[in-house]
Amino acid sequence: MNGKIPHQRIIFGLKIKQLRQDKGLSFAALAKATGMSVSYLNEIEKGKKFPKDDKITALAQALEADEKQLRSSEMGAKLAPVTELLQSNFLNELPLDLFGIELGKVAEIIANAPLRVGAFISTLLELSRSYALREENFFFAALRAYLELNNNYFENIEAAVEQFIKEHQLNTKRPLPPSRLADILENDFDYELIMGGLDEYPEMNGVRSVFLPKSRKLILNSTLPSMALAFQYGKEIGFQVLNLKERSYTSSILRPRIFEEVLNHAFATYFSVALHLPLQAFVRDMKSFFALERWDAKAFLQIMESYEASPEMFFHRLTNVIPRFFNMPKLFFLRFLHDPEKDHFEIDRELHLSRRHHPHGNAILEHYCRRWVSLSLLQDLGAMQQEGKYVSTIVRAQRSRFIGTEDEYLCITLARPGISENSRRVTTKNTGKHNVSVTLGLLINEDVKKQIKWLNDPAIQMREVNRTCERCAVTDCSERAIDPIVVKKKERLKAIDARLTKLNQE
Repeated sequence: MNGKIPHQRIIFGLKIKQLRQDKGLSFAALAKATGMSVSYLNEIEKGKKFPKDDKITALAQALEADEKQLRSSEMGAKLAPVTELLQSNFLNELPLDLFGIELGKVAEIIANAPLRVGAFISTLLELSRSYALREENFFFAALRAYLELNNNYFENIEAAVEQFIKEHQLNTKRPLPPSRLADILENDFDYELIMGGLDEYPEMNGVRSVFLPKSRKLILNSTLPSMALAFQYGKEIGFQVLNLKERSYTSSILRPRIFEEVLNHAFATYFSVALHLPLQAFVRDMKSFFALERWDAKAFLQIMESYEASPEMFFHRLTNVIPRFFNMPKLFFLRFLHDPEKDHFEIDRELHLSRRHHPHGNAILEHYCRRWVSLSLLQDLGAMQQEGKYVSTIVRAQRSRFIGTEDEYLCITLARPGISENSRRVTTKNTGKHNVSVTLGLLINEDVKKQIKWLNDPAIQMREVNRTCERCAVTDCSERAIDPIVVKKKERLKAIDARLTKLNQE
């Protein structure tokens, strides 16, 4: 058994603790019987130390245990859930250090109350099976938490982008021509670029690029528009400049292996977004936009189009700069997918800064409130498509007050046809029939009122909204997609409680 593997140290320590307690031995008594110090035994039980062979033999003899069983990674039925967790990849791949958590502390919690922790872990594992949660879901959830912890702003990457621009004397004007970035990849980083190299492989349809590290070939899909190509080049430059080793070799992560791969992909994406939407120019453009007297959807689109940025790139940059440079940190970002034929909506990307805001993907099987501009704009887009109208993008602003709270948000939403060019998931759905909306929501407070002059423009729609139809008690909602099942259930339980109280008083 390799004592350097965390889960093996923890399992061994749990076994020693359980055997010692079953025998009614104190640390002092076991120390005397084995010739080991109390502090060393304590570290063994906490999973911090793993003894050598002669000490394992001494422990087995003192505890009257089978040495072979003691060395095995198997544990009793009561601790089976703990074993399942420890032997999975989760313990090794948890990005604990990013959140300031020591692995030893986790081991100590397990060691101090293995039965209770085992029951808790069993519950978590059962929930994960029920909701089909996989490692990739966990990795992306951990990434989202890390981005939120850092307000989605990374000064070191911003500095690296500025340094790169200076070193390569890149033009301050945007967009950057893909050919210029291609030259840098080929001459500075020894890449070989193969345009159209993926076209002959039908199974690679939808994959934008593949990087082969041994030959340093970047194989590209010939269908990429100019900005998508420039974005892919910028991301590859980001991997090199930031010296990010663990990575996916496809343009989007199809099946993550470890958390560092997911994190590095996010960092390279951040680098490319910052490269194509330079910080100072972007902040200046947004200041001018917020200073307008009236809400102007065309002006918003013109800023995005001036950089030839995709909606995802543009909104990504908004979440970087607005908290930091406009003192408006209480925001959320959502991306919805919509199947117009089934009228089905799904949140596939979200970010919340400063706190968990009301609209989020917390109701997997429920119907999101159709009053949200994120959804209503997608429905309008679908209706236009059914009428045979060609629509590339629609932008709308809405002031959304959440029912039952004092919270009101300014929501800016952009809807367009097709799946995002940077989608990280492979889906079995007919993606050609899906539309996408991206939404930036700002909690309306004094800072927002001060910064955004057009906030009170009468042209901005004001609506009361809720999370899902199932949880909404509004009776006269024309947009309702399903009955308020959760509300009715709560009302019934409340009525039962009231009747029981009266019966007990008779």
